[in-house]
Amino acid sequence: MSKEKVVLAYSGGLDTTAIIPWLKEHFDYEVICCCIDCGQESELEGLEERAKLSGAAKLYIEDINDDFAENFIMPCVQAGAVYENKYLLGTSMARPAIVKRLVEIARLEGASAICHGATGKGNDQIRFELGIKALAPDIKIIAPWRMTDVWSFKSREDEIDYCKSKGINLPFDHSSSYSRDRNLWHISHEGLELEDPSNEPNYDHMLVLGVTPQKAPDEVTEVTMTFEKGIPTSVNGEKMKVADVIRTLNKLGGANGIGIVDIVENRVVGMKSRGVYETPGGTILMAAHEQLEELVLDRATLEEKKILGEKLAQVVYEGKWFTPLCDAIKAFVDVTQEYVTGEVRMRLYKGNIIKAGTTSPYSLYNESLASFTTGDLYDHHDADGFITLFGLPLKVRAMKMQEEGIKNPYQD
Repeated sequence: MSKEKVVLAYSGGLDTTAIIPWLKEHFDYEVICCCIDCGQESELEGLEERAKLSGAAKLYIEDINDDFAENFIMPCVQAGAVYENKYLLGTSMARPAIVKRLVEIARLEGASAICHGATGKGNDQIRFELGIKALAPDIKIIAPWRMTDVWSFKSREDEIDYCKSKGINLPFDHSSSYSRDRNLWHISHEGLELEDPSNEPNYDHMLVLGVTPQKAPDEVTEVTMTFEKGIPTSVNGEKMKVADVIRTLNKLGGANGIGIVDIVENRVVGMKSRGVYETPGGTILMAAHEQLEELVLDRATLEEKKILGEKLAQVVYEGKWFTPLCDAIKAFVDVTQEYVTGEVRMRLYKGNIIKAGTTSPYSLYNESLASFTTGDLYDHHDADGFITLFGLPLKVRAMKMQEEGIKNPYQD
């Protein structure tokens, strides 16, 4: 009789490496490791040997960079989805993309369970598990960090000692480092001095994708981007797919100190968490997209889009990607992008993104209307009637207060 299979969301880090022998010991599963490549780059080196050494029956390394960029990142960029005014959702967007592929591998392998290494304090446990429940309600979820009766590890040292007891010698040591999450869109940093909000981040030790604005060059970097229906299509005249746009902008933005955010955010589980995010390319891309929308979208659409963009940020942050609400917001946003086509020029300088001109065949900016001279489309006298009607409620209220002898609260 063959063993039941479990698909492990495998990063190659200490936690998920220790989970492999732990799953075999406590559940007698056949462990199928699945590493989802969404832009971790060097972190993927040496995974196959490490997974097999730890007792995995098989390792999948699945490249989802294009799917992640086009179907998860871009809907959020188009919506202008930013959590708590600062966080560009780098980890939040990646988790549903990862879950989607984990479930596909689980179906392919006939696995009865999916295991993840997210802790019991964070947001990722929610994002992984809500995604699995939505896509595969029949598949069992194993979350070792919440199984304190059988997951007895309290520290990195405990995990390293456990692996050694199983004959697994790994390239990990007891030294402290930041807890990081990297993908195509960003890299996040938590831990060490960041755990005390009164401490200034040690940027010289921390940063991976770029430099601080102080260390950026004393010269301007010019960037020109084109968009078609809200999708970026080129950078500085070179046509490229979305994932390569992000990679290119990451290099340009990182070199110029763009997109470094230090935030204390409110996690879904109720606690506050302090982290530093590097999102150089994403910050440029969202600024460029917004710059073009200013020219193309009408006022009423922009107002509603801002509200729904904030709602989408919350929905995605909370792990509710695979929900009717998320689909409905994305459908609204998709309609707004029909004419978001044109060219955006910017200048990058020491952490700043400076507008340098925008053009679009669908621009609603009318020079005749916007200038101080009278054009054919606008008669200054028309403003008389508009202001009379627009201000009518204010005037009626003030008249009623006068009639009743009520003191006007806006006058001394």
